[in-house]
Amino acid sequence: MDVTKTHVATDLKHDSPLISCRFDPSGKFAFVGAQDYNVWRFEIASGNKVAYPTDAWVRSLAFSTDGSKLFTGGYDGRLIAWDAHAEKPEPLYAIEAHKGWIRAIDVSPDGTLLASVGNDLVVRLWSTSDGKLVREMKGHESHVYNVRFHPSGEHLATGDLMCHLIHWDVASGKKMRTWQAESLQIYDKTFVATIGGFRGMEFSADGSEVLCSGITNVTNAFAGIGNPSVVAFDWESGKQTTEHLSKGKLQGVAWGLAVHPDGTRIAATGGRGGYLLFWKPKEVNEFHNTKMPNDAMDLDISSDGLHLLTAHYNSHAYVSLMDAKKKPAG
Repeated sequence: MDVTKTHVATDLKHDSPLISCRFDPSGKFAFVGAQDYNVWRFEIASGNKVAYPTDAWVRSLAFSTDGSKLFTGGYDGRLIAWDAHAEKPEPLYAIEAHKGWIRAIDVSPDGTLLASVGNDLVVRLWSTSDGKLVREMKGHESHVYNVRFHPSGEHLATGDLMCHLIHWDVASGKKMRTWQAESLQIYDKTFVATIGGFRGMEFSADGSEVLCSGITNVTNAFAGIGNPSVVAFDWESGKQTTEHLSKGKLQGVAWGLAVHPDGTRIAATGGRGGYLLFWKPKEVNEFHNTKMPNDAMDLDISSDGLHLLTAHYNSHAYVSLMDAKKKPAG
């Protein structure tokens, strides 16, 4: 792998702007949420696609640990489970999970629980097998933007518009502690609103750090003028360790975030053109960036650690290889 040679290897074309994306665990399929009120399953090798009729914009996608089920969280507040490989997908179950938008979902490492968050300020845990509510957790005071299980499965992290990060105990639902990434939110007096929030959230593979992405140095909230940023916290102490920034002062939001098994942090940006940014742990400036064809709205990394999937506003999803281009056979 050589991320400095990262390039688009496959272009998956659609006809509606894309707002979310995930590889399935096998890496053979790319799932994308589109503004046409469907989620689409692309077979990467052929480009063939199948629609999942979600009847809502879907910003959040997740899979069961064995890859057999797809979970979608819609802006209509519904959480839906699907057969991930069905020829004509129909809901296995659908839940009126939140009042207002679902902004993020995540499946626990053991595959038994699904966490969901959204605009109603409540964190909810569901059984992945039947969709029954396990518990509710309250403590946020602004829209909850993201959620991730700790790799141990014992802890849950949630982050909101005001960039407050809450640590929950999964077994009891107890709120353990709260801290804030102050640089990722600001109140704009002219716009009369707060801009910011955790657009991406991921744990390092060993669970020692939690990373959150968004926008910083905002000078015009209405136009979304600011710089992409990824803030890293030490999980044990809760202290901020690094804020990863762009040395070229790129403008836009770090909408998507991934952490490679080797520790490399990767963000996909959109707002003033799309980029992939790559950082080494503890380093402020990226060591490489790759220009993308259009603004990126989401990012995922494949299970083999070699490919990236990005969803774009130009209606394309791109599979990028983090290595040199392969020479044609013969």
